[in-house]
Order: sequence, then structure tokens, then C-alpha cells
Amino acid sequence: MPAVPASNVTPLPMRPARPTIEIDGTRADRLESALITMELAEAVDGMARAELVFGNWGGETPGFQHFDRSTLEFGKGIKVKLGEDLLFDGRISAITADFPDGGPPTIGVLAEDRLQDLRMTRRTRVFEQASLADVLRRIASDHGLSPVLDINPATQPAIAQLNQSDLALLHDLARREEVAIWVEGADLKAASLRAGSRVELRWAGSLREFHVEADLAGQRTAMVASGWNVADKAAASHRAEGSAISSEIGDKESGAAILSGQFGARVDTIAHALPRDGSEARAVAEAQFRASARRFVSGEGVAEARADLRVGATLALTGLGPLFDGDYRATSVTHRFDQAAGMRSEFACERPGIGRASGGRP
Repeated sequence: MPAVPASNVTPLPMRPARPTIEIDGTRADRLESALITMELAEAVDGMARAELVFGNWGGETPGFQHFDRSTLEFGKGIKVKLGEDLLFDGRISAITADFPDGGPPTIGVLAEDRLQDLRMTRRTRVFEQASLADVLRRIASDHGLSPVLDINPATQPAIAQLNQSDLALLHDLARREEVAIWVEGADLKAASLRAGSRVELRWAGSLREFHVEADLAGQRTAMVASGWNVADKAAASHRAEGSAISSEIGDKESGAAILSGQFGARVDTIAHALPRDGSEARAVAEAQFRASARRFVSGEGVAEARADLRVGATLALTGLGPLFDGDYRATSVTHRFDQAAGMRSEFACERPGIGRASGGRP
């Protein structure tokens, strides 16, 4: 690796070297000291999950330490914190054990957040004259959660849930409305994908590693959504182009613009959606175009462990040069711990534009 310029090196703030763990609201000191590995993961279209592995041998009375199920038990709440900042809040759903050749035994737990309730509930029903907000409120009530919504979605004549889990239904609707859905404690939350906090990371400082790709393979110059308006007995169609993503491009160059200039028009038709009117056709086409456009520049990185590095956060990355400096959106985050490397946060991110070529193309 080439030498890093001294101006790129940012002193790291002091942060806890190990996470803290609570079981049913009580801090578990013995588990913290026995922690071998930890993985806390969340993604934009899934629930948060945790996997923790602990040493299970020794202590004042030699032998197995955590096989009595008094501490590690199915259904118990588990919280993982970095200092006072919450990284994960869920319930234990699996217990594992390993007995290696020539090594001490370990015990592990798997946990999921409260969205597990939604994942495990499958229904068939119809919501009439309802929006995503209405569906969120109904599903929150079904599961004893409080809806906390910062969205203004359009009302649809009918929303059908056909042998589908509550979680799958919400994610299907959220993708169309470009909304993030998550839980905090007993709150079911929803907000625009672009409403996350801002996290500044600099390479060779708080950003330890980063790999990035600008790939035209998944880009399109236009997306067309077509259906049928029964009331008007007419086709319902809309063609989404670069203007659908222009507000997010800034001074960068989009994948669609480069694709058009270097390879020509590449138009795709959305086959799986059948919009019922022109407004729905526009919503479907533009949402799909933006989702594709945002994947033009995608990256994976490792940063110092920090609780504000969450899915949906805006990552302001610097130290990467004129092509790749700038804002990205975090699409998945995994907080890791092991005894060799300590705490760190791994993430995936994306954005729709790349720095312009020298001189800039119009």
C-alpha cells in the first residue's frame, strides 16, 4: 500500500474497546468478559439480527458456565451497547454450542429485533382506500407496537396482502414509496430513505478500509411502467428518465448519463408491476429508476465502531479523491467484535453519481 499523506491521517477518538451486554435489562458482566465474537447486522430491507459467541468453560467452579439457561434463555431480551449508545435490541431466538478439537467449548445466541413478530405472521387480507401509513398503523396495532411515522404516502384504492407475512408486505410497499422501516423498543418507525443522520468518515482515519465500484451493468437510461386503467378503459403508462434522480446527483455524473453518452439508449420495461392509473405508473417507474440509479456507485467499507453508523445514514466520505469523495447512503451495517481486531463497523453503501472527468462532459 502506498504511504498515506500525513494530512489524511485523522486521530481517532477514544471509544470503548468492548461492547456492553444486557439480558432482560440487567448488565451481564460475565458474558461481556467471556465474549469471543459478535456480529450485529441490519439491512435496508430486513430486520436487525445478532449473533454472539461466548467462552463456556472455567470460572471459580471449573466446568460448563452457561448451560443452566438462567441467563441465556429463549425469549429473553438482549441489548448490546457501545458505551451508552444502543447498537442492538432484540430477543434470543436460538442457542448454539461448539465443542472444537483441542479447544474450549463455546456457547452462542442468535437474536432478532421485534420485526421478528411481523416476519412470523402470514395473512391474506385487503386494505381498501389505504396508504402505507394506514397499513403501518394497522400492523403496529396487531403486534402491540406504537407507530412513529414521518412519511406522507399516497392513498391507493386497494392494497392486497396475499398469503404474505406482515413484514414482507411492509417492505414491498416501502420500496415503492422509498421508505425505511425499523423498530426501536416498542416503536414501529418509518421515514424517508433520505432522512437519515449524517456520519463523516475519512480514509486513513475513521474510515479504515473502503472498496468502491462504478458499474454500468445495472443502469438504464429509462424505465417504463405500463398497466391498464379499468375506469377509463385506457392504458396507464409512464417513462422515468434522468430527471427522476437529478435532485440527488449534485455536481456528479449519473450512470444513466454516462451510459447514454458512451453506449446509447438502454430502456427497460417493468414487467412485474401493473399500475392501475397514470399516477401509480409514475410512482412505480420513478421508484424503480431511482433504485437502479442509486446502485451505480456501490461501496463496502470498514470504519471505527460507532453507533450512529446505521442503515439509511448519509455517509460523508472523504480522502478518496475527486471520483469517489462525497455523500453515500448506507444500505447495510454490521458491527463486529473479535478478540483479535476488537470492535469495528462494516457497511455497504451506494450513490447515483461519480466525479466528472477532467474538464467535465456536458
